[in-house]
Amino acid sequence: MKKRLYSKIPLAQSIITLCEVKGIRHIVISPGSRNAPLIIGFSEHPEMNCYSIVDERCAAFFALGIAQQLKKPVALVCTSGSALLNYYPAISEAFYSDIPLVVLSADRPIERIDIGDGQTIRQKNVFNNHILYSANLYSEVVAETPIEDAKVLQKQHEAQKHNEREINLALNKAIEKKGPVHINIPFYEPLYDKIDHPTIISKNIPIETRNYQFSDRLQSKMSDQWNHAKRKMILIGVNSPEAIDQKWISHFANDSSILVLTETTSNIHHTSHINCIDQLISTLNKDELEALQPDILITIGGMIVSKRIKNFLRQYQPKSHWHIDSKKAYDTYFCLTEHIKLEPNSFFSHFLSTTVTFVDSTYKPFWTSIRDERRVKHAIYLEQADFTDLKAFETIFKKIPDNQMIQLSNSSTVRYAQLFTLNPTLRVFCNRGTSGIDGSTSTAIGAALASGIPTTLITGDLSFFYDSNGLWNEYIPSNFKIILINNEGGGIFRILPGKEESSNFSKYFETTHHLTAMHLSKMFGFEYRVAHDLDELTYGVEKIYQDNKLPQLLEVFTPRKENDSTLIDYFKHFV
Repeated sequence: MKKRLYSKIPLAQSIITLCEVKGIRHIVISPGSRNAPLIIGFSEHPEMNCYSIVDERCAAFFALGIAQQLKKPVALVCTSGSALLNYYPAISEAFYSDIPLVVLSADRPIERIDIGDGQTIRQKNVFNNHILYSANLYSEVVAETPIEDAKVLQKQHEAQKHNEREINLALNKAIEKKGPVHINIPFYEPLYDKIDHPTIISKNIPIETRNYQFSDRLQSKMSDQWNHAKRKMILIGVNSPEAIDQKWISHFANDSSILVLTETTSNIHHTSHINCIDQLISTLNKDELEALQPDILITIGGMIVSKRIKNFLRQYQPKSHWHIDSKKAYDTYFCLTEHIKLEPNSFFSHFLSTTVTFVDSTYKPFWTSIRDERRVKHAIYLEQADFTDLKAFETIFKKIPDNQMIQLSNSSTVRYAQLFTLNPTLRVFCNRGTSGIDGSTSTAIGAALASGIPTTLITGDLSFFYDSNGLWNEYIPSNFKIILINNEGGGIFRILPGKEESSNFSKYFETTHHLTAMHLSKMFGFEYRVAHDLDELTYGVEKIYQDNKLPQLLEVFTPRKENDSTLIDYFKHFV
């Protein structure tokens, strides 16, 4: 059995030990020298799963994908200087998506900052606006001979206690509050010295749990409102699979006064729900919008994709808006009245036991009948539609096998997904915290690795090429699939209001290009396939799921200038 080694620097030992006792087992490392003590400590630990990712931006999103699936903190380790700044896109995504990341940045000692020393920036509190906790540690000098000076020993002792406390506070915050934290760690040289036993014992400070009290008075008030309301809307955004018990889903289905609206990222399925929101409300007139206006709105989960539902609820506000989340509540519709700091299952267990069984209403039956009419029109339009993005997405979602994880990139991809009823065995994820196109590929690979579930990334061309370094690692499962919709530019901008056909528009907004993924696929070991029409797409999707010896990439070329007109005509079809 290989003998375990430790960094000689006590501060590095403290970090590794406290990560270990708090259950952090996945460490994503980017190369460097200043972070050598951390690399030594983590890579020598037999229970740590260490991953080497060169590009720090990709490394952070890769870690985000692992944490997204495990729902546990994942650590990031980088050297000093600009390396740290490349973590920021993923840090902001983790902050808004409630995903726990622990950033461990090596640094120069404080006296080396802003004096012209190499590879130094102001790393202290660098993520200040998008972080749950920033811990700034003290440097340690490791002497070659024992120190006998009492004052020096006292200062060392105080520094160690400060560092231990800050490390504990940061790690506890990541675990308890589900988000990113930053620990900045200045190291003196030498950095590479190893020893065969630890020299300190670090104190573990346990997490202090705080229980939210759903008061009887508030519960009684809300129950009274609920029992008298005949139009209740439940809107579910980003939500982990199985996060809401099926018994509550069934309960809502049996109440005619409750209309449940779900987004693709909600991972909630029931025949009584409105699952394609834009399809329903895109062409409603004023009287119909007023009829849809709820008395009570309950929101669950994370960010909402649909701009139409956001605009509707801001204009036709409910009398009461309750958000159910143990951590936070956004006043997205400018009418938030209650934030219930419970998990949805706990809330419904407490709350529904105090309400009447059902309220007789025409609210759900009326709107589900409208939904059914829209579904018929949807099918008729798609049957005669030419091959564009819309037709491509219909074919892709029909052909994906059961029990896949689907990772969606942002912009057009996730919005098109909202227009289709997906197979309920699929588990759908998307980085909706900041809705950026950066990092989708890296996140999907990290998620596939952590979950062990066969995973398909569906992505647009700009998102894919932007994060092409995400393929530069050795952790891509052989059954990983990428379906790349290449419409030669940012197709979303052709759909948005105010689009003007001009050279400036195509260059600076749409950013047209003629790139393909063929050579990238070869370089990174993917089996490459291509589709230019419906028959090739149908064949291509079937083939990529038959071959699991290598990761597969299917590039689907759609007509750049026809996609937007097809989608606009699609919504007109519902009038």
